Amino acid sequence: MLTAFINAFKTPDLRKKLLFTLGMIVLYRVGTHVPIPGVNYRAVQACVTEASGNQGLFGLVNLFSGGALLQITIFALGILPYITASIILQLLTVVIPRLEAMKKEGQAGTTKITQYTRYLTVALAVLQGTGLVATARSGALFSGCSVAAGIIPDRSIFTTVTMVICMTAGTALVMWLGELITDRGIGNGMSILMFISIAASFPSALWAIKKQGTLAGGWIEFGSVIVVGLAMVGLVVFVEQAQRRIPVQYAKRMIGRRAYGGTSTYIPVKVNQAGVIPVIFASSLLSIPALVAQFSGGDSVWKRWIAENLTKGDHPVYIVLYFLLIVFFAFFYVSISFNPEDVADNMKQYGGFIPGIRAGRPTARYLSYVLNRITWPGSLYLGVIALVPTIALVGFGASQNFPFGGTSILIIVGVGLETVKQIESQLQQRNYEGFLR
Repeated sequence: MLTAFINAFKTPDLRKKLLFTLGMIVLYRVGTHVPIPGVNYRAVQACVTEASGNQGLFGLVNLFSGGALLQITIFALGILPYITASIILQLLTVVIPRLEAMKKEGQAGTTKITQYTRYLTVALAVLQGTGLVATARSGALFSGCSVAAGIIPDRSIFTTVTMVICMTAGTALVMWLGELITDRGIGNGMSILMFISIAASFPSALWAIKKQGTLAGGWIEFGSVIVVGLAMVGLVVFVEQAQRRIPVQYAKRMIGRRAYGGTSTYIPVKVNQAGVIPVIFASSLLSIPALVAQFSGGDSVWKRWIAENLTKGDHPVYIVLYFLLIVFFAFFYVSISFNPEDVADNMKQYGGFIPGIRAGRPTARYLSYVLNRITWPGSLYLGVIALVPTIALVGFGASQNFPFGGTSILIIVGVGLETVKQIESQLQQRNYEGFLR
């Protein structure tokens, strides 16, 4: 990987792309520390130091914002509204025939869907920004802080609207930076910004574990976290690269005096076909009951049950529900993202077939069978990776601050591998050009 980056900096045009990407990353990190008007930042800093930050509810959003959520800066919402909008549009594409037809139109249809994603991102940013302001104003953002209610001293409508507009503009700016990286830089801009947001929290989280440790001044816990993290990285790299290759043979066709086809290829079916989406879905869904209970008044049996079972990540009920939801969403997302019937129809249209399987409906049934069989180990792998921070390190008391969590490690490794692949592919293109010359 280091060799690829060194060779890329030796190539002028690739060096420009890498420097442009680094410049956008620096600008993004600066924005995560720019405050918005109407917030008492002395109270914010006191609450960040004193309270737990209510990581059970807001940890996922804080993760994708690079720690800007709990600082209530202009990039407090981070890239999460865009991720949510993209997932919603992808799900609606399966449900709404108009969007499905638009997706099949090629580049023109993709451009329209991208524009709809931008509009939905802004709408979600307004909604989430309003919710964040209301949560901070009620003191629920820092549940264990004594001065949490004084974070937003001015409760006028003008101040609230100004704060929401600032956070919405920050989300739009983050979306624009990501698109600039995609067009003029290296890799997918949104994924790289997500990568940076997560990686930025690693040093402070590791040092917090060292400070909280009791064995040998905390160095035993610190070293254990590093070892477990490296083991998880190795496991994620191994599984993310694993795939089932379904062979495909194309029959020869005579058009005029020329023969076309007759080639052999394969359909790569990854073990983890769903990626990190099931973990995000499961985490978001499990946070809804606790959020509803927090904002509902009074005291009841169901509120106490939620507070006892669904707010702590190390509770058995939470662990079982989290694991089952990840498995369910893995199958659900794979079923909507990979359509065996469409793949079988495309193969039949171009004269392709799987050796030993008839073209058409038998091919679709075979692809569905293979996909179901390979999704089982992929979904179980996602569940294990997501629960490692909770189970493996609960004895050290570091499960809540473990930086190598399931969501973060999957995104870090996945984006890193994809970025390196793009750099290597562009290097190979330039080497081929030099060889031909």
